[in-house]
Order: sequence, then structure tokens, then C-alpha cells
Amino acid sequence: MTHPKSDPSAIAPVLAEAMPYIQHFHGRTIVIKYGGNAMADEGLKRGFARDVVLMKLVGMNPVVVHGGGPQIGQLLERIGKKSEFIEGLRVTDSETIDVVEMVLGGLVNKEIVALINTHGGRAVGLSGKDGDMIRAKKLVLRKHGSTNNEDIVELGHVGEIESINPAVVDTLDAGDFIPVIAPIGAGKDGKAYNINADTVAGRLAVTLQAEKLIMLTNTPGVLDSDGQLLTGLSEARVQELIDEGVITDGMLPKVRCALDAVAGGVRTATISDGRVAHATLLETLTDEGVGTQIGRDRKVLRPG
Repeated sequence: MTHPKSDPSAIAPVLAEAMPYIQHFHGRTIVIKYGGNAMADEGLKRGFARDVVLMKLVGMNPVVVHGGGPQIGQLLERIGKKSEFIEGLRVTDSETIDVVEMVLGGLVNKEIVALINTHGGRAVGLSGKDGDMIRAKKLVLRKHGSTNNEDIVELGHVGEIESINPAVVDTLDAGDFIPVIAPIGAGKDGKAYNINADTVAGRLAVTLQAEKLIMLTNTPGVLDSDGQLLTGLSEARVQELIDEGVITDGMLPKVRCALDAVAGGVRTATISDGRVAHATLLETLTDEGVGTQIGRDRKVLRPG
């Protein structure tokens, strides 16, 4: 029996399905939030690197924004410092921000860059501090329901985005490089701030006028009340699911990030299963994809 990989009749439909997507995305920017299992499993890491290289080779402009929470936690533990979280945010004192910068801007960022380059790409690692790309300010978190300044929760060097200057990313894209960005911003005083990677990816997608935002997660995507994957959702339907209590907990901030990106002009935002091999390529070049795609309306969910 002929192996499917060597059977032209099996390969041809795959290439034919991919062609309109290659045409549609040619010359356009796709921002990918890279994290979770996709960043921890060796096979998935190599697959991701190959996917990004292929996207660049066929004329797309992939921009990678990565997280690194587990790696930060591991190094903090090694130096005897306990991680503390408030409402899902890591409390980041002056010692912790040094570790965050070391891990995100150094170890993790350079590993991703090296993987992409090993597989034939030309990746360049950046943090939001480079080229004054991400201007940040201290995130102010108040106790639930409070507007009193005395009820502010101290998070240290946790930031939110004030502005994004895309000049350095535009320059790299024009030079056929692949930007790999660590979610660290700088305040007006030069202090470093740790920023949520989903938020950075979403805001960057809007600033770059990206065609697509892909957020790799450790879940299949948005599930309905019966646990079934919802594959294509309009903004209006997503809001209904939030109001109905179907979208809750950890999925809620990711969905809101996707909604913000779409509202800001990104054509589609996808919450994809990063545990699936080549999820990025499947989401970009196939009809079905591997996650939940959110668009302004159902008519724009897939190019065709």
C-alpha cells in the first residue's frame, strides 16, 4: 500500500486547499501569540518554528509574541523566591522584574529565535523596550468594586500598554526578518513592566493592521455548554455567549482580547489549540482550522 505522504492523489487536495489562503494572506501580517503546551513540548516547538518559516517563505509576515510564565516561575523557585498571583497577575517586585526580563527577553526569546533560524528562517528577538516599541505604565488594580485610591492592590512592575510604536517591526518585516517579541514595556522613567502577552499580541495586531491574530492556548477553543467546539463566531454571538455565562473564567480574557482586536480592525482573531501539531499552519491554510475564529460577522470568517 502506498504511504499517504508519497501518494500524489492525497497531497494534491491539500495543496489545492491551501492555495487560496496563500494568495489571500500574501503580503499581509499575521500576529501569533505563542505560549502554553506549544512552547513546552519539543515536537510542538519544532513544528511551530517550521510553520512560521513556511508562512514567511510564501509571502506572509508572521509576527510572534510569546509568553513564559512557567519558565519565570521555575527560575524564581530555583533562587528561592515564591511566586504570588493576584487575580491571575504575577506580583512583580524589583527582584522579580529582573528575573522576568532575564527569562522573557533572554532565555525564552532567544530559544524561539534559534529554533526558527535553525529551520531556515531569519528571526530577530526583541522586547517591547527595543526601538521604544511598547510604552507602558503601571497597572492600577483596585479591590473589587472599589474606586478609592486607598484600596489599590500593589502589583509592582506589572504594566499596561500606553502606546505601541511599530517602526522596528515594520523595518524587520520589510527586510524579510521574523520579529519575535517578549511582552515587556518601558515606562516614561525607563522602568521595565511585565505585560500580559495576550494583551500585547492583540494591541500589536491592531497597530500593525494585521489581517489575523492567532492565540495558541491549551484548550480546543471556545466550547458551548455541552463541551462542543464553536468554530466560527461573530462579535455579536460572542457577546451573547458571555451574557449567557457560557464563556467564563480563564477563557474570558482571551475572548475579550480577540474581540478588542477585531473591533480595532483585525479581520479575524482565532483562539487555537496549541497542543495540535502545526496548529498555526492548519489555522492559516485550511478550511476547518483548529480553533474558534471570531470575526466582525460570519461572512468574513474564512477567505474563499
